[in-house]
Amino acid sequence: MDQVFDMCSLCGILGGGEHWTDGQAVGGPATRRADRQRRVGLANAILAYYGLQMSDWVGAQYMLSSRTGRSEIVDDPTHLWQMAERLLGRKCDPLDPALIDRLEREA
Repeated sequence: MDQVFDMCSLCGILGGGEHWTDGQAVGGPATRRADRQRRVGLANAILAYYGLQMSDWVGAQYMLSSRTGRSEIVDDPTHLWQMAERLLGRKCDPLDPALIDRLEREA
């Protein structure tokens, strides 16, 4: 039997370590924040295609929101697509040719 363990947001903030995508920013916390904001911007370029938006949440996690106001906390970028699909109720394909065409036109 599969078990699912949920964690409240506060415990996730207090107990979480850094994810590998946060890297070892040379230059300290300001550089780490700038790197996170850059990742958020890149993710949002893709997520806009699905009507979603991601924001940094207290420098420890991310908040993924839909146009209808639904939201999910995303622990790290590896969980982004799983949470996006949960919010939308359908599959998301970041390699969708229509999405790639749109990104190329906007670049």
